[in-house]
Order: sequence, then C-alpha cells, then structure tokens
Amino acid sequence: MGAENNTITFSVDKEREDLIKRTLTDVYDSLKEKGYNPINQIVGYILSEDPTYITNHNNARALIRRIDRDELLQILVKSYLDN
Repeated sequence: MGAENNTITFSVDKEREDLIKRTLTDVYDSLKEKGYNPINQIVGYILSEDPTYITNHNNARALIRRIDRDELLQILVKSYLDN
C-alpha cells in the first residue's frame, strides 16, 4: 500500500485544549466588548487566518495568533459533537 492510503491522526492534549478554550473565550469577550459580532469575526479569522478579523482590544489579536488553527478546529468540532 502507498502512503496515500494511511490515515494521519491529530490530537490535542487536555491541558492544551483547556488553554485554547480559555483563550477563545477571552477573544470572544474582547470582540463583544468592542461591539463586534464575535462569532462572525472568529469564523472570518478561522477561514482566512487574517488576524485583522480580531480586535487588538485586551491583546485579543496576539492571543488568538498563539493558537494553531488546526488545534482550534479540532477542539471546536469535538465540542460540537460532544454536546
């Protein structure tokens, strides 16, 4: 079998997951405080990886840039499916 038939696994440990959840909550709160629709802004950031979707208020832009987008997507999908 060729390498294209192998499934790549991806995993985020619990401590990292908790840090990402706290960071995302802080970013959400900062966007809301500034009057933005936090969901729309975060989705725009995830789809484009353009940090200008996130406000600089409370250092939110720098915080979200510390999160790997693949990790963030994994946590969001897991959270959605677990609920």
